[in-house]
Amino acid sequence: MKFRTITAAVGLGVLVACAAPSSRRPEACPPARPAVTGSAALTSAPSHVAMLDGRRVHYKSLGRGGPALVFVHGWTCNLEFWSDQAGVFARTTRVLAVDLPGHGASEAPDAYSMDVFARAVEAAMRDAGIDRAVLIGHSMGALVIRQFSRLFPQKTIALVAVDGSFRPFSGDAPAAEKFLGPYRTEAYPDQLSKMADFMFSPATPEDRREQIRRQMLATPQAVIVGAGAAMFDPSLNGEDPIPVPVLVVLAPSPMWTPDYEAYVRRIAPRLEYQRVEGAGHFLMIDKPDEFNGILGRFLQPLGFRIPA
Repeated sequence: MKFRTITAAVGLGVLVACAAPSSRRPEACPPARPAVTGSAALTSAPSHVAMLDGRRVHYKSLGRGGPALVFVHGWTCNLEFWSDQAGVFARTTRVLAVDLPGHGASEAPDAYSMDVFARAVEAAMRDAGIDRAVLIGHSMGALVIRQFSRLFPQKTIALVAVDGSFRPFSGDAPAAEKFLGPYRTEAYPDQLSKMADFMFSPATPEDRREQIRRQMLATPQAVIVGAGAAMFDPSLNGEDPIPVPVLVVLAPSPMWTPDYEAYVRRIAPRLEYQRVEGAGHFLMIDKPDEFNGILGRFLQPLGFRIPA
């Protein structure tokens, strides 16, 4: 992928989301921010804290049962962006939503990497007593769950990538710096504001757009740069197979080329590949009923009970 493709993809919000992460070390787990949309079940659920490398990882647990659905947000996101999914699926199964290190109410790590993010997800699962799960990752979260499946194959039932790539950004150090440079300056809020305009679709209500913009602009600069750099890690660009079932759900975008689809089909023989027309990057917010239906139909053959 050329750098110009990277820039276009980011402009379209393919690997961006929103959050209000904290880089300081809290004395106690702070309250969650209001849900971006819809259901209040996730927002009102009690907070839990797992530990990873001496740092707190914040997560929420809903529902009952053994195998679970674990929702993983994207770059500069937090767990509240799964509000339209967590409460629905928790009616019939166990659901976990995790704040990645440095995001939401989780403490910042010493350094950002997909390994650290994947280990944080596993720490939350272990703390919650969950042995195996279907992992659902939005945007950068797709890289996180892909790395999770490498590190913890015995805990991985299936993977669901939501408008996110299983491949890292490509490019050398100058290309990475061209992307990251604007976020190192005092003008980084302007860059985020411009990016936000590309992430929405006509299906994104104006009030949600404003919430997303506010949370993006609240993201600490160190999180933006650190997690952004982690998405360029070339070691993530393997073609090692994914043996478990995989669902890829995408919004229309030039990012999702026939070459990318061919790549996913090579590494994931048990693949379902779908698009949600008329949606933007936040397709689970833009069209929650359609997305939940796609996810539910994928989960049923795996033995999950799906809410009516």
